[in-house]
Amino acid sequence: MHKKTGLRWLWLTVVVLVLDRVSKYFALEYLPPYSEVPVFPHFNFTLAYNKGAAFSFLNSASGWQAWMFGCIAAVVSIAILIWLYRLSSKQRWLCIALTLIVGGALGNLSDRILYGYVIDFLDFYAANMHWPAFNVADSAICLGAFMLFWDAIFFRKSK
Repeated sequence: MHKKTGLRWLWLTVVVLVLDRVSKYFALEYLPPYSEVPVFPHFNFTLAYNKGAAFSFLNSASGWQAWMFGCIAAVVSIAILIWLYRLSSKQRWLCIALTLIVGGALGNLSDRILYGYVIDFLDFYAANMHWPAFNVADSAICLGAFMLFWDAIFFRKSK
């Protein structure tokens, strides 16, 4: 009998990738770079180009960082795919967390390959203090990481 692995959850990675690519297409097509487009109180669309990592870390470095972060995303994605293969598809929470992270990593990796930077456009703020702009892929990575943390703290102790 064929083992049902965590790879059965990869459809969620595809959903994240599609949402990320479509949202970035619209951001590039319809948003002026670095200009705030108000959506709701405390939320704007602001197209930004990030050559660094999360929260624009190393954004102003000379360009080597795009390759480094691209390689890290590729290696992490491969490692997570191997992990998913070894997991049972019944470990839903963990599989969902991992597929969200892979979807986000591949979404930002595709930006680095296509453009040399990551497209960010979601801008939350309070008063004049803005959270660094981010995107759907970043959201998926953060949600997946939170779920991994939750799994490690609460689900692992009960097993």
